[in-house]
Amino acid sequence: MTTVCLLPRPRLIWASVVGKMLAAGVVWLTTAALGSAQDTSVHWQHSSALPPGAIGGRRLGRGGPLSGYYQPVAIKAPEGALVALAEGEGFSEPRPTPQMIGMLVAPVYRFEVTRIPGHPGMEVYPTVEVIDRIYPPPGCELKFPIPITITHDELELALAGKYVTRVIYLEDPDRALPYAQPADEESWFEIEPGDDPLAVADRMGRPVAILRIGGRLPGSAGPDAAFLYGSPPAVLFHESDEHVQPPIEEPASAVR
Repeated sequence: MTTVCLLPRPRLIWASVVGKMLAAGVVWLTTAALGSAQDTSVHWQHSSALPPGAIGGRRLGRGGPLSGYYQPVAIKAPEGALVALAEGEGFSEPRPTPQMIGMLVAPVYRFEVTRIPGHPGMEVYPTVEVIDRIYPPPGCELKFPIPITITHDELELALAGKYVTRVIYLEDPDRALPYAQPADEESWFEIEPGDDPLAVADRMGRPVAILRIGGRLPGSAGPDAAFLYGSPPAVLFHESDEHVQPPIEEPASAVR
């Protein structure tokens, strides 16, 4: 059986807004202007400063075909770095990226990034919170994952004690910049002083995930359940996989 995947309308255009919190306060840098910044129509009434898991949990409470759905997420780190996902009481085997992982909406997924280029022996522990899903043609879920790129600059900021929040959103085609973007490239920009990255992303499209880098390290005894956010269930997809949903049920404790 052959499945033909046609590009949905509107186009899947990914972009991110990034905010950086420094130890001395909040400093926002701007590298791109925001179109239609005065538009007050929003879908989210939340702040990205809420605790990890709160935003996705509230979105889940609004209903819809979200509970138990494993949204494919494409994780990418700098070449040479290894990424491991929280699993049980620790982390899975570190592997190079890209990695395709199915994540539930609302739980917080902790990762460990090691072998960071230029920083031997150092680790960073980002989190990913999926706050909404996308709706590709049936059978084409793995062809349209949420892309989450962990950049070398962001890893260096985290190692220097900074905190980075990146909101990934599906761009509104009526506001998309009219230029060709390579399929493997994710556009991004830093926001203006005082702006909330979640609110900015909402004005530009539909927020679907939040990446947080920096701020926490495991204790001297190693990572505990709180640090790992309970190691929620996930699915590691392979190139040969054709179906997005595994034959398992979501545990009641998965959504926090």
